[in-house]
Amino acid sequence: MGILVFILAGLLVHCVFLVSIFDIYFSSPLVHGMTPQQTPLPPPAKRLVLFVADGLRADSLFELNSNSTSQAPYLRSILENNGSWGISHTRVPTESRPGHVALIAGFYEDVSAVAKGWKENPVEFDSVFNESKYTWSWGSPDILPMFAKGATGDHVYTFCYTAESEDFGAKDAAELDMWVFDHVKSFFNSSRSNQTLFSALNEEKVVLFLHLLGIDTNGHAHRPNSREYKENIKKVDESVKEIALMIDSFYGNDGKTAFILTSDHGMTDWGTHGAGHPSETLTPLVVWGAGVNYPQRVTSQKFEDNFLKEWKLENFKRLDVNQADVAPLMASLIGVPFPLNSVGTLPLEYLNNSALFKAESMFTNAVQIIEQFKVKMSQKRETTLSFLFIPFKPLSDSEQINYLKKARLYIQQQKYDEAESPVLFYGFAFVGMIIAFFLLIQTCPWTYYIYCLLPVPVWYAVVKELPVIQDLATNLLSHNMVQSVGFIFICILGIEILVFSFFYRSALTLGLLVFAGWPVITQLWAQAKTSASVWTLLCVLLALFPLMPVVGREPNIPLVIATGLLTLLISCFSLASLCKNKNKYRNNEDLKVYFYQMLSVALSTYVVSSTHDSLKNKQGLPLLNQIISWMTLVSSSVLPLLTSTFLFQRLFSILLSLMSTYLLLSTGYEALFPLVLSGLMFVWINMEQEALHHYGLSLKPKLAVFNFTYATDITQFRQLHLDDVRRSFFFVFFIVTAFFGTGNIASVNSFDPASVYCFLTVFSPFMMGSLLLLKVAIPFVLVSCAFEAIQVTTQLSSKSLLLLVLVISDIMALHFFFLVKDYGSWLDIGTSISHYVLVMSLTIFMMLMNGLAQLLTTQRLQLSRGTKHHST
Repeated sequence: MGILVFILAGLLVHCVFLVSIFDIYFSSPLVHGMTPQQTPLPPPAKRLVLFVADGLRADSLFELNSNSTSQAPYLRSILENNGSWGISHTRVPTESRPGHVALIAGFYEDVSAVAKGWKENPVEFDSVFNESKYTWSWGSPDILPMFAKGATGDHVYTFCYTAESEDFGAKDAAELDMWVFDHVKSFFNSSRSNQTLFSALNEEKVVLFLHLLGIDTNGHAHRPNSREYKENIKKVDESVKEIALMIDSFYGNDGKTAFILTSDHGMTDWGTHGAGHPSETLTPLVVWGAGVNYPQRVTSQKFEDNFLKEWKLENFKRLDVNQADVAPLMASLIGVPFPLNSVGTLPLEYLNNSALFKAESMFTNAVQIIEQFKVKMSQKRETTLSFLFIPFKPLSDSEQINYLKKARLYIQQQKYDEAESPVLFYGFAFVGMIIAFFLLIQTCPWTYYIYCLLPVPVWYAVVKELPVIQDLATNLLSHNMVQSVGFIFICILGIEILVFSFFYRSALTLGLLVFAGWPVITQLWAQAKTSASVWTLLCVLLALFPLMPVVGREPNIPLVIATGLLTLLISCFSLASLCKNKNKYRNNEDLKVYFYQMLSVALSTYVVSSTHDSLKNKQGLPLLNQIISWMTLVSSSVLPLLTSTFLFQRLFSILLSLMSTYLLLSTGYEALFPLVLSGLMFVWINMEQEALHHYGLSLKPKLAVFNFTYATDITQFRQLHLDDVRRSFFFVFFIVTAFFGTGNIASVNSFDPASVYCFLTVFSPFMMGSLLLLKVAIPFVLVSCAFEAIQVTTQLSSKSLLLLVLVISDIMALHFFFLVKDYGSWLDIGTSISHYVLVMSLTIFMMLMNGLAQLLTTQRLQLSRGTKHHST
């Protein structure tokens, strides 16, 4: 009961710590209550057509083929003869939802959306679509409803294909784009016989939005350098030409239509996006039609990159923009108010209009941004004590008025270029009351009360346990000064290496190589040479994984198949050893379960090979393979509970079940990772027994006959020893290695959709995300089960070791808490968030894994009786 209360309390406190940064650092920056701002002069265009080619890289559109021809000849002719072009620089995360919000609403990722997985914006926001008279949109159900949902009135219409159409295993994902183009053609044709629709289409301030997902889907499935990706670009180029000519003809070539083609994000060479690599953040922008500048020929241009030369566009002026600048550009072209939350700056060089129109547009842009600042400052003033509120002097009320007056004067003067215990208890209770009173008079949000008051009971509990802390200090100081300082130094160095590993995975390699020398340093080598040799070998093998590239860049299915065969080979040797055992610990029923698990591993190996061959031949995911995959996934959580609870037999069963599932989720070298990791865990259990005997803390039990269910007798538990700090650190290190060994989930950039192709190929973010989390969790389970074995075999209570683990992980978390940034580039901000969330999630996850490991190792299902009880 005590350990349960301890775990629940720990979970509660750390959950609050985890959630706190989202409220402290990442409350939504969006504000409401601003006055819409619109350029007072008539706009150049009546309507705007926005093409967003999802996942289109800038170089993929602009570069020439080996025969010096363009993959998109129509768009190439536009930027050379009819319009303006440049690169639109996106920000992290380079995902579809935030990319479209930046393009259409003018602001970058709402930081509070991290709590919602960036699938929808957590607050309502304004957009160009909302400000338009009518907007008709065609495309993905993942994007279009987001802008219709927040629109006022009934003027934003969406036409979406089904979510099941977004299939990575489909024969040709370009059909998604053909669906959009075909429906746009049908829409205009039907308007000729529908007077209401025809009249609406001839209104001013109309937007037509075509979301083209095929390029992104083909990029994920076949990579950006594939024939499918390039052919998709060619089809889009041809269809854009057809749509542009059709629309011009529909409106009688009135010259009042503006066209924009761009992308929400790019894509890496290995078919992913989400991070900040240039291939992900550099997207094309081509603008032509009403109100847009014609190509500007130049003799030289200065850019840090060599793209102009590579793309043979040195003589055509390149006009780069930030992605959020596209929203005010669209608003200016059709004369709608700038989106209220837009932070974009109007790119004047794209406009073909008078200097007065440009100046008025920029003035409107500036007022719209200042409106947001005024509302934000007003909100801050209302929730802060008057003597503590200090306004930002360069933008005080008087300075704002001066700036706007000066800008208006310049416009009037046509100077457009210048115009942008009981005692202890009551003592802490009194402190809590003072804090609460101070928060009350400032009318602070209720979350502030949690953050400020939570440390009070935590520190109360720490002070109550002061004697334990003093005993630990006394134990440490009982050694000579050199040993004590050395121990503290090693602890600090170890934690810093763990922190460093969040930035550079190769730091884990350094740590594992040090681990390899542990038996020699502690003289365990002489005591157990065989175990020490295997330990060193496996540490070196595991140290290779953090040096390898992130999983998903280059699939290697033959290596996955080889891993499956190696797992079967190791299983055969293990079963042969078990069958030779003639004593009472062998159980024929257990052998049947092991044989079934081996069959499951064999089937998983076959399914991986068969599925990827089928997809390679564009035959889709075989139904039989899909059924086997899901059955394997379900059975893997149950089968270990049917086997004996003897230590190595139960751990062996857990490994077989998890490997069968992990193989189905593997695409390359990562398939070997849990096999090497589990081998090291088995040796670690043996080495800890040797260490325990070496320090004379306990007699060495026979692990072969050790039963998990006999390990709950608290009378056998011993007191903490300094070496237990090392055990706890090993566990934390192996947990971090399990997480970063083959990749980094801090960025969705590491996720390859091919990992889940054995289960599904139809795009389903929640299902795919769940399978990805399962893949990440499997190495965690292996390490946690091994640590559970070490806890019981070293005769130490779970609470004691778990407390040491929490101390180590919380010190790591403290590092990242102070490294969280709410300023700078989105790459810096996103990285700092990811690191803190990861380390706090790992802390919470370790506590949950502790409970799961106890369940997996101690419980047994007896099918013959239909009940669940401890084995004997």
